[in-house]
Amino acid sequence: MAGRGVVALCVLLLVALVGCGGKPATDRAQADVQRVLDRRATAVLDRDRAAFVKTGALSWFANLSAVPLADWSYRVTALHRTGSTATADVELRYRVQGYDRAPVTVGRTLALSLDAGGQWYVDAEQPAKKTAQQLWDQGEVMTVRGRHSLVLGVGRSGEELHSYADLADRAVPAVSDAWGTDWPRHVVVLVPRSLEGMAGLLGSPASSYRGIAAVTTGETGAPAEAPADRIIVNPDAYGVLGSVGKQVVLTHETTHVATRADTTPATPLWLSEGYADWVGYRGSGRTPVQAAPELWDAVAEGSLPAALPTDGDFGFSGDAAGLARAYEGGWMACRMIAERWGEVRLQEFYKAVGAHEKRPGAVEDAMRKVLGTTPGEFTEQWREYLREQLG
Repeated sequence: MAGRGVVALCVLLLVALVGCGGKPATDRAQADVQRVLDRRATAVLDRDRAAFVKTGALSWFANLSAVPLADWSYRVTALHRTGSTATADVELRYRVQGYDRAPVTVGRTLALSLDAGGQWYVDAEQPAKKTAQQLWDQGEVMTVRGRHSLVLGVGRSGEELHSYADLADRAVPAVSDAWGTDWPRHVVVLVPRSLEGMAGLLGSPASSYRGIAAVTTGETGAPAEAPADRIIVNPDAYGVLGSVGKQVVLTHETTHVATRADTTPATPLWLSEGYADWVGYRGSGRTPVQAAPELWDAVAEGSLPAALPTDGDFGFSGDAAGLARAYEGGWMACRMIAERWGEVRLQEFYKAVGAHEKRPGAVEDAMRKVLGTTPGEFTEQWREYLREQLG
């Protein structure tokens, strides 16, 4: 009799934990939250404010109204419940209409509570820990469409955003003229309110990007179905540039978009950044002395670089002059290849380097096959070229 009582008690405990449906309570709650988020995603795509409010606080809903969306969905990956409240780890997938070939995937953290009717309600949604913000997290997004560009901005005037679209629309054909047309040939430009906003979009401290006019996000060696890259502008640094400088920067960043599939871990930064600068300055009329002032000073002082810039030289360490010399050195190397071997060979060299799976041997092999030289010989030619052009 005592044994039967223990069995009955165990059965009761099991029922309490599993529930009448035979599923653990946590699983049931997670499924309930998923259904709420499915309705929330539909409301976003339908621009249905009333339906969105039924799933939770308005939050950033109005900020997103001008962004052209093709897809928007949530997937709950974990739910941490404490009574009538919970925190959900969520994967948000969205796609910008006409630009993203595949969904962008980002981590989000949601705070939830049960309402009087027993339905889960989203109290807040924010980027997951160590995850970058999205532009609409920072305020109402204004959208400007160009011929080859989509510019999204927060806290910027329509006139200013149109100026970015004009620059991007000139950059796209300029890049295609140098690189070719085997790339999407359009760009997405994000213009936040400030340097801090830029840093938020990149998930890094603002100090990492002070003085940097713009960066391009995207995975190196990205396949054709990867989401579109984003060119993210630092309005504080970009705003002090002249008209030529602004165009060079947008063309440089657009080059990164075009070359992304052929830029791999095997590609040294002196080549990827140097090539982007070469395309940016191509046709600008800027001479080496004008475009490489830090290297010009170094050559004038007898401090000719002994070797091509390393990847470490491109770090945002706060040494602005050193960073400038690294970019200028890479640009001069690509400029030399274009002049002495031809622009077609420069592109072939870039692709040959990126075709290697790993860094060791990539440059050496590509130099031998495409340029008919060695890294040692190339470096000496580059150093002599610096003397000729900057001496």
